[in-house]
Amino acid sequence: MMRFQHSSRLPAHWTLLAALALLVLVACGGDDDSDPTATANGAGQAASTATATTPAAEPTATEAADEEPSEQSAEPTATEDHEPTATDMPAATSTEPAPEPPATTAIPAPEPQLPATVVDVDGAEVTVTDVSRIVPLNGDIAEIVYDLGFSENIVGVDSSATYPESFADLPNIGYQRTLAAEGILALEPTLVIGNELAGPPEVLEQLESAGVTVVIFPEVTTLDGISTKIQSVADALGVSAAGTALADETMAEIAEVQELAASVPEQRSAMFLYVRGATTQLIGGTETTADAMIVASGATNAAADAGLVGFQPMTAESLAAAQPDLLILLTAGLESIGGVEGLLEIPGVAQTPAAQNGAVIDFDDLYFLGFGPRTPDALHDLLIALHPELADE
Repeated sequence: MMRFQHSSRLPAHWTLLAALALLVLVACGGDDDSDPTATANGAGQAASTATATTPAAEPTATEAADEEPSEQSAEPTATEDHEPTATDMPAATSTEPAPEPPATTAIPAPEPQLPATVVDVDGAEVTVTDVSRIVPLNGDIAEIVYDLGFSENIVGVDSSATYPESFADLPNIGYQRTLAAEGILALEPTLVIGNELAGPPEVLEQLESAGVTVVIFPEVTTLDGISTKIQSVADALGVSAAGTALADETMAEIAEVQELAASVPEQRSAMFLYVRGATTQLIGGTETTADAMIVASGATNAAADAGLVGFQPMTAESLAAAQPDLLILLTAGLESIGGVEGLLEIPGVAQTPAAQNGAVIDFDDLYFLGFGPRTPDALHDLLIALHPELADE
């Protein structure tokens, strides 16, 4: 069996290089107290049957990149920062060693036009007067702030901010849903910006009471909403024109991938599996962000075709009914069950056409579900996994 692997502007895992580095460390007698196999955070339980009409809550784009549990226990999380578990299965497209990851280059910031007034998630107007010290509260928001050229202005990030890698060098304010005001205030921010996943609400109120400008936008769960998300963040930073350019470029690239997908005569089926160890194993049906990605790639969502809505428990019966051509997982989730070998031990998985043909792909959580500037790349990777013959187009 062979396993598809995705590529991106900044690849998330370089298994061969990591192995070589480990050998060097061992040879030199070096110690490393980190735990690269930390268990991915579970999200909680869903409905009791695969055909229930009440879905589990939607996996969000920037949840649980660290050890903190989700505040909404029924909600699968989507940005845990873990390296994938190595397997014995070769990549589907190449046996050559992976190239060095490209260096991340910060984009020069445009001159902000301040003050800037925006409307937050509650419909209130918020005026931003200073963006010299920015604390994004969510990984997807942090990525957009960075892409707009404000890398030098970001003074701290939450645990879900895993891209670019340079964020690891910044002070960490904790997990987006369980923030503490003291750690954020210690960074002396002039602007705190995030989406409605950030909280708890009393912490945001405490920040505002301390005189910090806080801007909270709605969470985006559709591809069409990406443009609005980017533009909203740019407007708050006083760089509306730069936001328009980035939003237009992102949406144009998404349209290009969709056009390429539309050129394929054969429509294949895919299924998104959300797993976190043995206790959380769900299938993503309609009304999910994963469904939006699958449909945008020109494929059919096998779970949706089987009548599943939202996230439902994974059962052998539901897998047998769906019969997907491709299985999609998040990297941290696949790692949490022991890689592809562990996946095949889940009842019903090995009997799917996807498993029998080795069509399994895993994506970094934020990369696949972040719904931001890298979404066109993730969408293209998904399309190539479905149709490897398009790799050179």
